Amino acid sequence: MNREMNQDQFSLDRMAQDPKNWWGPFYGCRKDKRLFVPKLVASMGWTLNMSNPFTYLVIFGIVVIAIVYHYLS
Repeated sequence: MNREMNQDQFSLDRMAQDPKNWWGPFYGCRKDKRLFVPKLVASMGWTLNMSNPFTYLVIFGIVVIAIVYHYLS
C-alpha cells in the first residue's frame, strides 16, 4: 500500500515537473487530479491546476468573497 502511494506521488511529481504541462506561470494537466500543485521551483509555493474543473470554482469563490467584502465594508 505504502509503495503504491509512493509510486503515485512520484508520478504526480513527474507530471508537475514536465515543462509541457506549464503555460508560462500556469499549470495544466488533465491526468493530474490535484487542485493545488507545487510550482516548478518548490520554494516559490503552490499554484492551481488549470485543467481541474474545481479550479474555476475556487477562483469564482475568491472573486465573490472580494466583491462582497468590498460592498459590505
